[in-house]
Amino acid sequence: MITSTIEVKIPAAEDVIVTEDTLQAELADGRTIAVPLAWYPRLVHAAQAERDNWELIGAGEGIHWPDLDEDLSVEGLIAGRPSQESQRSFKRWLAARR
Repeated sequence: MITSTIEVKIPAAEDVIVTEDTLQAELADGRTIAVPLAWYPRLVHAAQAERDNWELIGAGEGIHWPDLDEDLSVEGLIAGRPSQESQRSFKRWLAARR
């Protein structure tokens, strides 16, 4: 039996756009990936200025929102993984914002 391994290279993010309902990441390979903002409750509950205050981390492997303490990986966006934050953690974060 012959087994082959496929190596998948995840492209880096180069730009991020957050609208009222969508998170878009422009990737180094020319693709743009868009996911529902509803997948990320901290972004949903943020002001637009907080959503716009992001930075690339790990040479574009991830996106960090310092005002929201939110980190997302490009790999997770491509895989279609919504936030894995527990409801308890999110509610504690939301209460601290008030």
